[in-house]
Amino acid sequence: MARLLVAWRKAGRPVVHVKHNSTLTDSPLHPLHPGNAIKPEVAPLPSERIFEKRVNSGFIGTHLEEYLRALGVTDLVIVGLTTPHCVSTTTRMAANLGFTVRLVADATAAFDCTAHDGRAIAAAEVHYHALATLHREFAEVVMTTQVGC
Repeated sequence: MARLLVAWRKAGRPVVHVKHNSTLTDSPLHPLHPGNAIKPEVAPLPSERIFEKRVNSGFIGTHLEEYLRALGVTDLVIVGLTTPHCVSTTTRMAANLGFTVRLVADATAAFDCTAHDGRAIAAAEVHYHALATLHREFAEVVMTTQVGC
């Protein structure tokens, strides 16, 4: 993510940040917890727009779509955390709204999870399957080398 962000800025391309603020007080992404902070290596510059959200999609409860349309943006490159949650939901909605989406596989990630039947699923498998469900249906899944790094 950091490498792509540096390249994007150097090329003068628009950068938009979407930050999740969980409403669940026990979530590490709740604003009262340190896990809510944006990592320094991907922190917004003062000139970059940041949208804060409370649900999985970057488009729900924000003015992200209007902002992108006002800029004349039609193509999106999406990076972030986590692939099966916020990344997936935002990617799906972006495609449904008519944006052309490239989702960067090596600039997104997932965490280990437990399935409904109690089976542990490794993060790499969760990530792989989440990307597979999005590829060609909602986005072109690409690597950072394919979008400027």
